[in-house]
Amino acid sequence: MKSLHIATLHKRNDTRILLKECASLSEAGYDVAFVVGDGQGDENSGKVRVVDVGSAEGRFASRLVPMWRAMRRVREEMPDVIHFHDGMFLPLAIFLALTGWRVVYDVHEDYRQQVMNTRFSLLFRRAASLGYSVLEWIGSRVFTRIVAATPHIASRFPEHKTVLIQNFPMLDELSALHPVSHAERPEQFAFIGGITGHRGIRQMIDAMERLHREGAMLELAGAFGSKSLQDEMKERPGWKYVRFRNWLPRSGVADVFERSRAGLVLFHPGPNHDLAQPNKLFEYMSASLPVIASDFPLWRQIVEGAGCGLLVDPLDVDAVTEAMRWILDYPEQAEQMGQRGRQAVTVTYNWEREAEKLVECYRALQKTEWESTEKCA
Repeated sequence: MKSLHIATLHKRNDTRILLKECASLSEAGYDVAFVVGDGQGDENSGKVRVVDVGSAEGRFASRLVPMWRAMRRVREEMPDVIHFHDGMFLPLAIFLALTGWRVVYDVHEDYRQQVMNTRFSLLFRRAASLGYSVLEWIGSRVFTRIVAATPHIASRFPEHKTVLIQNFPMLDELSALHPVSHAERPEQFAFIGGITGHRGIRQMIDAMERLHREGAMLELAGAFGSKSLQDEMKERPGWKYVRFRNWLPRSGVADVFERSRAGLVLFHPGPNHDLAQPNKLFEYMSASLPVIASDFPLWRQIVEGAGCGLLVDPLDVDAVTEAMRWILDYPEQAEQMGQRGRQAVTVTYNWEREAEKLVECYRALQKTEWESTEKCA
């Protein structure tokens, strides 16, 4: 069975799409192609074909044109399943489903809430949120399957069509090759991922300044949401305690984790954060790092349940500072937290378990196809 993954708004090396889902399906024997729109050309990533439909100039054209080209590419590839990952592709995916294609909607985020955190006018945000609600309601009726990244997202779609495939880390990807005790590591904290105000960058940098500990650093890797935010952060006194690395390859991420004392996940309260399950939380745990995380009810269940970190009010810089200071002052206890987090990932929060569910979902689709063929015969 041939699966065509469409994600022109994602990077071609996206961890969930390429390294986890596409790779797992390919290893299970499926013919997998991944359609991107970055203009870097086609390539083979292991057994997965990466198909580039090209990029386009302009703020809106760069988003819309590759999606339109991806839809046209469907007839060239003739897949058995179209598996798409971008919420903006919903109108085209609905058209494909209505014209007879089997479509799987992979829902990474609650787009209705996510759009409310953008910088557009309130009227536009409300209209866009309503638009996503309507499109997802239609899609839930015409798509073959829904793949949901969190239980909250899964609860919004018909149970008989929905499969929960959580974005947990791969077991061996980020584990330290040369483990070093926390007491021997630099006094360093890590944050990896998209850098925005809503994800706590101001509180992280201000906490580093208040920590005022010689040699302590924040290892920051990812991309700022805007240049103006990056410029603002560089003006803060705490920036002198930051080592900014831009985006890193997965090997670079593992290297940062291996040198750090704890990982930070300080998302601000909000509908799109309170029920989220950020991949970085589980990646820190996978790398045996204790976490300093926002005290949301769902996150409390995970962190306290595993005994793997400290929970704080993400808006309280003093609370964040005190948590950092505790991690540095009690390295043995912090290391034990990290080990408990790693154990929780080994038993529960790992991709290997989720991959089995994804492959089983495809086997069910394949079985349905065989049964349909036999009936027609």
